[in-house]
Amino acid sequence: MSSEWLAAIDMGSNSFHLVIARQVDGRLQIVDRLKERVQLAEGLEQTGRLSPEAMARGLACLRLFGERLGDIPRASLRITGTFTLRVASNADLFLTEARALLGHPVEVISGLEEARLIYQGVAHTQHTEGRLLVIDIGGGSTELIIGEEFAPLALTSRKMGCVTFSNHFFGNGRLTDEQFDAAILEAQHQLEPIMTRYRALGWEQCLGSSGTIKAVHELLLAAGLGPQIDMAGLSLLRSQMVAQKRMDQLKLPGLSEDRRPVIAAGVAILQALFEALHIQQMDFSDGALREGSLYSLTARQQHSDIRERTASGLAQMYHIDPDQAARVEATVLGLFDQVADSWALEVESYRPLLAWAAQLHEVGLVINYSAVQKHSAYLLAHSDLPGFNQQEQAFLALMARFQRKTIKRGDFTPIQNHEDEALWRCIRLLRLAVALHHRRQDGALPPLLLKAKEHKLTLSLPATWCQQNRLLMQNLTKEQKYAQEQGWELKLRQDAESLA
Repeated sequence: MSSEWLAAIDMGSNSFHLVIARQVDGRLQIVDRLKERVQLAEGLEQTGRLSPEAMARGLACLRLFGERLGDIPRASLRITGTFTLRVASNADLFLTEARALLGHPVEVISGLEEARLIYQGVAHTQHTEGRLLVIDIGGGSTELIIGEEFAPLALTSRKMGCVTFSNHFFGNGRLTDEQFDAAILEAQHQLEPIMTRYRALGWEQCLGSSGTIKAVHELLLAAGLGPQIDMAGLSLLRSQMVAQKRMDQLKLPGLSEDRRPVIAAGVAILQALFEALHIQQMDFSDGALREGSLYSLTARQQHSDIRERTASGLAQMYHIDPDQAARVEATVLGLFDQVADSWALEVESYRPLLAWAAQLHEVGLVINYSAVQKHSAYLLAHSDLPGFNQQEQAFLALMARFQRKTIKRGDFTPIQNHEDEALWRCIRLLRLAVALHHRRQDGALPPLLLKAKEHKLTLSLPATWCQQNRLLMQNLTKEQKYAQEQGWELKLRQDAESLA
């Protein structure tokens, strides 16, 4: 397949989805969809861990998807993990095996990033007019977004999903009004912090995406109701389920076998949403997270990457010195380009992340210069960064944390999808760039020649320049000491020939 093809895999708590599309005249044409019910979240609530059986089902599904992907290039494929992979204590084990199987990293995205991508998927695939409320009920969480055209105005992710609520409120297999009421009350409790804001923003149209809402939509159609979902229809479905008393005996026209175990929880969550937000009716949308992932890929290919806008916006918010950020960025990228091959640093992954790390490494100055590296790391780790997945956000925080001063290995946390050695090498490059720009002046540096071999870096500088810039050389000598403490070598070579 050529680069005109794009693919996205959404690894949800209940089902995995694969969608393949072709770019035609500036738009996306969906050519194939695959869905497998994996129930990755099964047993998660009791143990906090993915069960071996759930992981085996997930990997078997990914193996199947891998056969369909063919030779779609890496830059044209995006694989996202959501709620269950955010919270499972042993998610790293599954993600490692998934990457080995697909030859591609899995991006574990935050709830807010999931909400943003869902909104993009709906907004790009559905005709809408005016302000829009989008709701997506997944296996482990529910996302709610208010937006206009392609711009979200409010994003939230609540910890209430059809799988987790089914396990908690309907785990005994019974269907009673008391169980529905308990599930609705908990969902309303989850919604309470956002109700006032969402009602105040308002909307002209409400759209629901995801398998749960699609299943409810189809049940209402089969019952001769709809096509919109409304409170009357939800109440009818609830009464029908309560009348049948048992989940395993539940039979409703239009209800599939794989949706039966979670449909009661889905209806309860929807009832809570309708009541809490005063929703009158909801239409169903085919667009969802995977379509949003596809459109994010096209934006990146067209050099309209939301991550760039996020970094720029954060820099403005925290009043970062743009000149210093630009100096450090240019230098660290120049150093990276010289050693990427010899250090086996993947250009596609690490080069843009290093650029953003350089742009944002001084955000902590808004708090205090003292321990700026710790302040910067905290802000980058805990801010909402649209477009960045959890691993990318962790990378930025890690770069900021170790940009200067003594390295405390105990503060280093490995990042899924990244080799520790590669992370430390990127840290060393950023530290060198920060040290070189200690004077915060343009034109202060000569041409830099950097060579790398295993743990050794050799930086060649003109001898005359070294003699004229003793303070900077003192700074580089300190960096030599810090490197030596870690068992690394930083050689500063004063080379008369480099003057040429």
